[in-house]
Amino acid sequence: MIQSGVDVHIVYGVITGMLKNSHFPFALMHDAPPRFTKVPVDMIGVSGGVVSFVCQATGDPKPRVTWNKKGKRVNSQRVEVRLIKFDEGAGAVLRIQPLQAPRDENIYECVAENSKGEISVQAKLSIIREDLLPAGFPNIDMGPQLKVVERTRTATMLCAASGNPDPEITWFKDFLPIDPSTSNGRIKQLRSGKTNGCSLSFSANILLLISLLLYQSSF
Repeated sequence: MIQSGVDVHIVYGVITGMLKNSHFPFALMHDAPPRFTKVPVDMIGVSGGVVSFVCQATGDPKPRVTWNKKGKRVNSQRVEVRLIKFDEGAGAVLRIQPLQAPRDENIYECVAENSKGEISVQAKLSIIREDLLPAGFPNIDMGPQLKVVERTRTATMLCAASGNPDPEITWFKDFLPIDPSTSNGRIKQLRSGKTNGCSLSFSANILLLISLLLYQSSF
């Protein structure tokens, strides 16, 4: 029991506060409408290839994130939606494989909603035939190889790509984007400015199958 007029210092995780006269002077989290923390970008894919759109949002309560095409929930055997869960919110990855033109060329909409509101953002998908690729289109010169390593060992996966301008390389695991900053130091992404290359190192506590998505949003 907390007596009136007595200061008590409370620590729960990262929240600290002073209690006096049984009052809580520090602010608690209130309900909040959804807010995007990562929005999808326009993509240009190659016919027969693959693209992934990533969308994340935060809010209280946690929002539900979905993908629409022409105002309707995406529904196709070639389209897969993977949900992303993290402490501050939620998200969804829209993956289309293999790409078919003109069927898949469209504007896709990411919708985040909770009891306090709903927001949406759009991204356009364009598809080019492989024999009509423009000069400078990204090309994977060296793709990552599947590796099996012992537990507690460190594995490194390499890739190299070329294009003009320099392409952006994104690593995925189980179709979901890898964020080294949330891996507690287990995963590190290293870039090489000389060869337009990128390596991913991780502690092999589990076996990983990593797919690589290489994209360039515009030319």
